[in-house]
Amino acid sequence: MTQAAAARSPRDGAPEAVASLRLRIGQEDAHYGGGVVDGARILRLFGDLVTEITVRTDGDEGLLAQYHDVRFAAPVRPGDYIEARGRLVRSTRLRRVVELEAHKVIAGSPEDGPSRAYVLDEPQLVCAATATTVIPYPPRRKEK
Repeated sequence: MTQAAAARSPRDGAPEAVASLRLRIGQEDAHYGGGVVDGARILRLFGDLVTEITVRTDGDEGLLAQYHDVRFAAPVRPGDYIEARGRLVRSTRLRRVVELEAHKVIAGSPEDGPSRAYVLDEPQLVCAATATTVIPYPPRRKEK
């Protein structure tokens, strides 16, 4: 499920776009020993958030050009629920810069039983990054 909202930026009055996703990591996502999920799975979530934001702001999916400052902070395993959020922080004529974070909000606990999990008291940061995407010029936005 995707949620998005628009608010007014306190700096320039321009719309500020945000998007979020929450999903359960499945067994099929385990890649490394100990059932650890590879970081690319989280980066795919980030790509979806950036795409949603550019569709909402520009009417175009854009082209993800670069990730900056990717930081993996904690392992992700099957059974974990991940909440990822993106926020547009800068726009130029051709580029959009989005800050991204992913948090674990529920942790799978297979050592306690095959279907055991628990809600974390505080969400745990698993990854943060900044992304730059490029949109076509002139913008193709059609008002409806």
